[in-house]
Amino acid sequence: MYRIGVDLGGTNIVTGVVDEDFRIVGKGTVKTRKNSSEEVIIDDIKQSIKMAVSSAKIDWSEVKCIGIGTPGTVNIKDGIIEYASNLDFDNTPIKKIIEDEFHIPTYIENDANCAALGEALAGAGNGVENFMAITLGTGVGAGIVIGGKILHGCNNAAGEIGHMVIKFGGERCTCGRRGCWETYASATALIRQTQDAMSRNFDTIMWDMVSEDIRKVDGTTAFEAMRENDLVAREVINNYIYYVAVGIVNIINIFQPEILCIGGGIGSEGESLLSPIRYYVKNERYSIYAKQQTYICAAVLGNDAGVIGAALLDKQFEE
Repeated sequence: MYRIGVDLGGTNIVTGVVDEDFRIVGKGTVKTRKNSSEEVIIDDIKQSIKMAVSSAKIDWSEVKCIGIGTPGTVNIKDGIIEYASNLDFDNTPIKKIIEDEFHIPTYIENDANCAALGEALAGAGNGVENFMAITLGTGVGAGIVIGGKILHGCNNAAGEIGHMVIKFGGERCTCGRRGCWETYASATALIRQTQDAMSRNFDTIMWDMVSEDIRKVDGTTAFEAMRENDLVAREVINNYIYYVAVGIVNIINIFQPEILCIGGGIGSEGESLLSPIRYYVKNERYSIYAKQQTYICAAVLGNDAGVIGAALLDKQFEE
């Protein structure tokens, strides 16, 4: 049997047919028509599902279920997208709509949770019971798997770890609070920190790397310059990694997952990021003398994590 996973993103709707070995055997991709009605976007979801099944060359009778990962707030029990800020969804009963179309059991989940589930079951998690996936991107997102199940909280909003405060009275976050982890540890924060350092130091090679245009700075600029032994970049990265590590120590102290993986654009920096984080965590975690410790690693599924996780949502409803 096969499962279908849909990753509803702000740029693309990516759908995959996933086999029993968690491999994507067929894909369908449709551009997300933002600023369109929910009816238009749902029609595009249906189209991407049909494209994926056609690509996989399977019969509809071989499809066990459909899972959809979406931004925003989700009522997983009733299959309703309650709100998605970048898409025109407002209490949209998407589960019913998709089931009425395809007559296949359908499950809905937040997209960050889907990515975490994908990594937990088919990627960096290796099927462990307690697992966390952190994404360092435009913001800081997370998915938390405890006892093999996604942690939702009473209102399906658990996991907003980017909005824990790590610096009292610090920089204002988009959420309205000050000093949130996201304002210091996201890729957006790293870009701002890099630009601030460059504006104070005109002898750093980072100016050459961006052709003297500070607007071209991205999340890799300081890492690349650091590897060229640029002292300004090294200071930027050291400070940034400290902020990331402070949040990770907090998370480990609270949840003590067996594995914690880091993904997103910054997560692709590999050991340049992971090695110093492990050092900070080793020295600052509360469980310093415990025999078993959280293993920190990079996410491995990349952009496929959300698709695979969505396809496996039915497992969350198994007793």
